[in-house]
Amino acid sequence: MRDDRTPLCAALWLARLTALLLLLLPPHAAAQGFAGLGQGGEGFALPAPDPVFDFPADHGAHPDYRIEWWYLTASLKDAEGTRYGIQWTLFRSALSPGGPQVWMGHFGITTPDAHYSGEKLARGGIGQAGVVPDPFEAWIDDWALAGPDLDRLSLRAATGEAGYALALTATGPLVFHGADGFSVKSASGQASYYYSQPFYEVAGRLTLPSGPVEVTGRGWLDREWSSQPLEGDQEGWDWFSLHLEDGHRLMAFQLRGGTPYTYASWIEPDGTLTPYAGDALTLEPLATSEVAGREVPTRWRLTLPAQDVDLEVSAVNPGSWQATLFPYWEGPVTATGSHAATGYLEMTGYE
Repeated sequence: MRDDRTPLCAALWLARLTALLLLLLPPHAAAQGFAGLGQGGEGFALPAPDPVFDFPADHGAHPDYRIEWWYLTASLKDAEGTRYGIQWTLFRSALSPGGPQVWMGHFGITTPDAHYSGEKLARGGIGQAGVVPDPFEAWIDDWALAGPDLDRLSLRAATGEAGYALALTATGPLVFHGADGFSVKSASGQASYYYSQPFYEVAGRLTLPSGPVEVTGRGWLDREWSSQPLEGDQEGWDWFSLHLEDGHRLMAFQLRGGTPYTYASWIEPDGTLTPYAGDALTLEPLATSEVAGREVPTRWRLTLPAQDVDLEVSAVNPGSWQATLFPYWEGPVTATGSHAATGYLEMTGYE
C-alpha cells in the first residue's frame, strides 16, 4: 500500500473522487458516449495523424490528454483444461485541462461458473497511483503491473474474494492499430493513439474461494490515450481480442449508436499488421444472456472475408459482468469455425 492516509481520510477522499468521476457522466450523457467519452476535448491535447512514438516514455502517462488506459486481459487454463480469464486495467483521467488527475483500477477473474470484480479509485500526485515507464510500473494502491520493461512483467492484484499473481513474457513485437497507431473511432474523425502487446505468454496462480489454481495462457495489453475518443452519439462498443491457434492475432471492434463504425487489425505471427475498416468486418449477435438485469449478446458471428475468417465466438461465462462505477461486460471467449481461437470480449453501453 503506497498511501499512508488514515482510513477515515481515505474514505472521505474516495467519496469526493467518486462524485468527481460521476461528473464525467452528466444527466445528458446519452449525447456524450459511454462513460462520457464523447465529451468534447476542448483545451486538451488531441491525437493527430502520423504519430511518432517515443519508447519507453510513451509507456507512461500523458496528462495533457483527457483519458488514458493500460488494459491487460489474459485467457488461461489449468492442467485439466478448465478455462479462466483475468482482467487488470488502470485508467487515468484529467478532470480539466491542466487540472487534477484521477485514477481508477479495475480487476476481474472469470471462471466457468463465477465472476469476481473489483475497483479502486485514487487521486494523482500523492503516490497512491501512477505509471513509471522505465523500469515499467503501473499501480493503484497494492495492485501493480511491473517489470524491467514491457516485455517482462509481473501482475499482482486481489480483492477480498479472489486474486492473481502472474508472470508475462512477450514473444513478439508491439503492434500499432489504425494508421501506425492513429486509431479512428468514428466517421467524424474522433481518434486515439492505440498500440498493443498481443504476444504475452502467461503463467502463474489464481487464488479463488475454492483454493489456488495454477494456470497458463496468453495475454494482451492495450495502450490507448485520447481526449475525445468517441462521437457524442456513440453509445458503446463491442471489442474482441483473439489469439488464433495458427499464430495469428485479431483485434476487432464496432462502435454502436449514431453512425456505426467498425475496425479490425489482422496481425501476422511476426507482428505485421493489416488494418481493415468499414464493411470489411461484420459482427452479428447470435444469442443473448440476461446479465445484471439486461440482455447482453454473449455469442457472436465474426467475419473478415479478406482473411477468410468466419468465427462463432462464445463467452466462457455469460455472467462476466463488471459491477463498477461505469458497469460493463468483460470476459474470456472461445471461437470455432474457420479458426480455433481464445481471447477476450468487452461490451459497453448495454443499459
